[in-house]
Amino acid sequence: MQNRMDQGFDWNRLRAFLATAETGSLSAAARSLGLTQPTLGRQVTALEDELGLALFERTGRAMALTDAGHELLRDARAMGEAANRIALLAEGRAHALEGQIKVTASDMTSAYILPDLLVRLRSIAPRLRIDVIAANDIRDILHREADIAIRHVRPTEPDLIARLVRDAPAHFYASQDYVAERGLPETSADLAGHDFISLGDDVRMRTAMAQYGVPVDKIQMRAGSDSGIATWEMVRKGLGIFPMSDEIAGQFPDVVRLLDGQVDITFPIWLVTHRDLHTSRRIRLVFDLLAEMTGTA
Repeated sequence: MQNRMDQGFDWNRLRAFLATAETGSLSAAARSLGLTQPTLGRQVTALEDELGLALFERTGRAMALTDAGHELLRDARAMGEAANRIALLAEGRAHALEGQIKVTASDMTSAYILPDLLVRLRSIAPRLRIDVIAANDIRDILHREADIAIRHVRPTEPDLIARLVRDAPAHFYASQDYVAERGLPETSADLAGHDFISLGDDVRMRTAMAQYGVPVDKIQMRAGSDSGIATWEMVRKGLGIFPMSDEIAGQFPDVVRLLDGQVDITFPIWLVTHRDLHTSRRIRLVFDLLAEMTGTA
């Protein structure tokens, strides 16, 4: 299937296929693309004729993917994502992106994730200034303390727009020195004899860890800080165990991932902006670029 796709397709036909696969009907797909149903139907049929394959089973008004359709969908989505990236790059270069945008994120994200994203963003918009507000508290976008926020909790305010970028993987980590001294836990039950480091509220952190089947007593919380960077440095100095994003922990060869495959953690990454700001071409473009970059990190 990929070989046939590499030969090149009419993008209108491919978009028609993707929209139909995602919505499950020609009428819904036509509405999403701003086309008439007969026009979209002809594009899907033309793609099937071009491939010599039946991509959909038509049952009344519903369109169900065939096995060949499922196979094409994987490749078509990848091609569609690449096309979106190209469109974003083109739009960024076509419009003069200038001025200041304030982005807020946790201190860990600000230190170990955002700089790489901003390097990529600068290549697209070299005259744009990005000010990073590194804060573990929730900055008030409603009062314009920041234009864009990266959060791990979905906001509930009706005037905010939030996009779930992805669910990022995380695990428990400890330093190599800690493991050498205290031993490598092989099961979650083994964690009962180990020390932990707390970020912020002990009760909230213990509750979160209990949801992953890791009950931690108060006495095991042997150190803590409201700074993610300070907490992480405590981990690296061997003071205890702490859950960390795999993307960040992977930058530090002196830490060890614990219980891989047994206690696997995920946390959501939300990109947030004010509803009014999202109508700004400059804010929206940066928002979309950050979403694209964060989602492929």
